[in-house]
Amino acid sequence: MTRGEPYEPYPDHGGIMGRVTAETPPEYLSQTAEPVREHLAAATQLETFLAGAGTLTLEQRMLLVDQALVLLEQNYVHLPLKVAMHAVNPVQRLRLIRRQLEQQTAATMPPEWIFHSEMSKVFHSVRDLHTNYMLPAPFAGKIAFLPFRVEETTDGPRPRFLVTRITQGFSAPGFAPGVEITHWSGIPIEQAVELNAARFAGSNVAARRSRGVQSLTVRSLSAHLPPFEEWVTVSYKGADGTARELRENWQIVNNLPPMAGPVGEAALVMGMDYEADEISRANVMLFAPHVVEQQQAVDSGQAPEAAAGEIASTMPQVFTARTVQTPSGTFGHVRIHTFSVDSADAFVQEFVRLIGLLPQNGLIVDVRDNGGGLVWASELTLQTLTPRPITPEPFQFVNTPLNLRICRSSRSLSPWVPSMEQAVETGATFSAGIPLTPEFRANEIGQQYFGPVVLITNARCYSATDIFAAGFQDHGIGTVLGTDDNTGAGGANVWGQGLFLSDFPVAASPYRPLPNGAGMRVSIRRSLRVGDRAGTPLEDLGVVPDERHRMTSRDLLEGNVDLMARAGELLKAQPVRELTIADLTRANGSLRLKLKTANLDRVDVYLDRRPRTSVDIPDGQADVTVPGATSARTVRVDGFARGELVASRIRPL
Repeated sequence: MTRGEPYEPYPDHGGIMGRVTAETPPEYLSQTAEPVREHLAAATQLETFLAGAGTLTLEQRMLLVDQALVLLEQNYVHLPLKVAMHAVNPVQRLRLIRRQLEQQTAATMPPEWIFHSEMSKVFHSVRDLHTNYMLPAPFAGKIAFLPFRVEETTDGPRPRFLVTRITQGFSAPGFAPGVEITHWSGIPIEQAVELNAARFAGSNVAARRSRGVQSLTVRSLSAHLPPFEEWVTVSYKGADGTARELRENWQIVNNLPPMAGPVGEAALVMGMDYEADEISRANVMLFAPHVVEQQQAVDSGQAPEAAAGEIASTMPQVFTARTVQTPSGTFGHVRIHTFSVDSADAFVQEFVRLIGLLPQNGLIVDVRDNGGGLVWASELTLQTLTPRPITPEPFQFVNTPLNLRICRSSRSLSPWVPSMEQAVETGATFSAGIPLTPEFRANEIGQQYFGPVVLITNARCYSATDIFAAGFQDHGIGTVLGTDDNTGAGGANVWGQGLFLSDFPVAASPYRPLPNGAGMRVSIRRSLRVGDRAGTPLEDLGVVPDERHRMTSRDLLEGNVDLMARAGELLKAQPVRELTIADLTRANGSLRLKLKTANLDRVDVYLDRRPRTSVDIPDGQADVTVPGATSARTVRVDGFARGELVASRIRPL
């Protein structure tokens, strides 16, 4: 609030003026959207929640430290990189905590939150959102939230922080989407964001700042300690220019449950930012309850009802598909909210179905805020957007005796064993790089969309989404349009401590069950880029976009209108291809193809991956006859323009 502006205080929803207790929750919680109303009505205030926290014994604290030492010292693939890049020593810090515990008794040990704080600091020090200390009960599965969302815009001379979403039922004088936040509990808002960012483990500056904004109003209590303050005082300017203050209590509630995760070998190829997944589900609950209703319909076997302007998806928590109007034309837009699914094949099938229902002259694939998930889902999707063969990213273990024992115990990990055994002689830090996604699977269905494609990223893209963005850029699929300077830079496959415990019963296993539902995760295999950037690690570096767009206030408040306009400009500048097998017949041992084409001048035809014919073709329709096709099982038609492969179509016979 600047000097001379009118000041209008606003009574809070749970502070000194009419304090709200657990027995009298804020009124707005009873007015939230019906699909989540009962869930949110069970929220409690931070003070009430913390009164029941703190049951770990001294022995249980020691067990947690010991297990953290095993994971970080013997399994954590990025430890050499993090020690060098960030000048940290998490292993030594854990040893010091262990020594301090040995000098304590049940009577003298500090409050449990101090122990959790120390453990969290160790894991956050490596700035790796894959590597987490997950708090035990009663924190596990809970979120802390305020009933609105704040986002940053840089379309003026200085950054501004606007309220962009408000939970249904909440109101305050002059408080609506578009109001500008000036101070946060008395701290200038930009400084408050920077202080928040310093507490979170983003791998680069852009990622940390993005987390600093996000964590103003919603936090996962599994991944972080609860807020230190029981309430916040928000200073804001309304649309009429009046400066006001709002005092709002933090509320604690169970998060929406995660989607069912993969099992078996698929569980070993996850790449997900745990906290981002938690926050994504919390934002659905608070600001997009219609998605909860759609998912309930799917779970009950009913067809979900699409929101206005959208195409109904069988995976409403995963995809949002729609047509967007821009000054450059009408294009398709598909938002991929997460790769966290139990089936990569089902994911790809639904993606292909949705993009087939969208305009074919240009596609915007939007992965902002996507924290990752199943690596197979991200890498198998790439082939649908390009004629070029996909080379999956290779992954490496750090060479330690324990990692070698783990790889020897599993058939699926045996390809890494020879190089890890050789490292005993060579002293190599990392194993050989071997893909998680089989190359034949990354190319078995081929291109499904033939118009130009733009990929939109931001600093909250992480893990499997980093891998997707890197593959998109490394294979030249289209332009990467970023709203931040980097993606989140999480290039790894992540395993939880429970996975080590259950799936790898090696002799004299050092893994032990964790108390009270506590958890730990580490990056186990790091990923390397391919193509022109082959061998470059994704971790800490991320994907630098080809084009940069600064989010405007119109973007934040009017459905990304300027961002879509910029994406439309990029799409309009690219040619639209077509390669359709309109008819396919066999006669006298030959295969006759009737093709519909656009912006192609040649096609090559392959039967069962063997080249059979190459013909020049005009735009429009063309008939191609391929002899010797009696026993062929698949046909692939590659389309070229001026000698460059620009389209490809695969059909089973």
